[in-house]
Amino acid sequence: HGFWTNFSVAVAFVGLAMMGLEFVLVARFKPVAAPFGMDALLQFHRQIGYVGLAFVLSHVAISTRWEAVTVGNFIRAPALVWFGVVAVVALVVLVGTSVWRRRLRLSYELWHAIHTVLAVVAVLGALVHVYFVDEYVNELWKRLLWGLMTAAFVSLLVWVRLIKPRVMRSRPWRLERVDTERGRTTTLTLSPPDNARFRFDPGQFAWFSFGRSPYSLTLHPFSFSSSAESDEVEIAVKALGDFTSGVHELEPGTTVFVDGPHGVFSMDQDEGPGFGFIAGGVGIAGLLSMLRTMADREDVRPAILIYANGDWDGVAFRDELERLEQRMNLTVVHVLERPPADWDGEAGFVTAEVLSRYLPRGYRRFQFFICGPAVMMDAVESALVELGVPDERIHTERFDMV
Repeated sequence: HGFWTNFSVAVAFVGLAMMGLEFVLVARFKPVAAPFGMDALLQFHRQIGYVGLAFVLSHVAISTRWEAVTVGNFIRAPALVWFGVVAVVALVVLVGTSVWRRRLRLSYELWHAIHTVLAVVAVLGALVHVYFVDEYVNELWKRLLWGLMTAAFVSLLVWVRLIKPRVMRSRPWRLERVDTERGRTTTLTLSPPDNARFRFDPGQFAWFSFGRSPYSLTLHPFSFSSSAESDEVEIAVKALGDFTSGVHELEPGTTVFVDGPHGVFSMDQDEGPGFGFIAGGVGIAGLLSMLRTMADREDVRPAILIYANGDWDGVAFRDELERLEQRMNLTVVHVLERPPADWDGEAGFVTAEVLSRYLPRGYRRFQFFICGPAVMMDAVESALVELGVPDERIHTERFDMV
């Protein structure tokens, strides 16, 4: 076929392999996620999606005989072309609806359903396309290789959509209490199966399904906000979308299914002589879990919390943080974007200048944990590096995945 045709096929095989890898990244395998963190894998999942799409489109651009593309030829095209076209269109729509989800006003739940279906269509269509082409996989070892890849793909679907939900269904949780906090935030108190003690590291998160089947396409990730030393399990949910805006209406006694704990965003994973916690809005949840755990353990190491919010009335857990300051070696600094007229604290955004005013001596040896809006986290990471904090001591948790 010549160099360029063979090159385009090679590029397509790489793109297809990357599409298969995408399923591994979102299967929530703890051994795979442990070295990196689940949020990092999901960010990587999004980034290599763009790269995989570029490989696939390159294959289409190079291998297509554009002068022969007519409506009649397209209708009369063999099955291998139809399956290839279906796979490419599904992949393009998948990436497009992810990039422009908010502009298209797709709810997270609807987007997730579309994303899942299109991903299956894209990969299966591409695999069938490969087998119809035949000549590139006509040797036994090649057929076995791609047969194993297909089997692995199907196994991942079975694991994620059948086996994991079945395990979750056998261990239902219960919603015990619903409490309203400031800043349109709701605390949900949960009890594990058989009232057994649930173990997690402070700062970790899990996926939750409230009042729905564990086989549902969409589960929602939330950080634990309770102390890892407490018998109660709590999560804090801020009203930001269709689902979270209705969380305060959940009734005690609702059945909850939980997949977790997940994540490596925890002071138990990264010990230090002191800790810097920097939160924006509901990003306080996982950091609050670490602070509560430190208080319950009577941890005497110094900690500073820089907490950014829009206004004073929207500061969730304000009273709780004041009590924690009395129980432990903690300094809390509030930064308000829209402070009241009589406000004498920090106003605006968390900058290197703000941090430099409050970070204690020896802060370069502290472990820093940042959670909040992506723009804020990027700015704070840069500010800490500017102030001389080593990269390996800066940890972030990013839930803004799409």
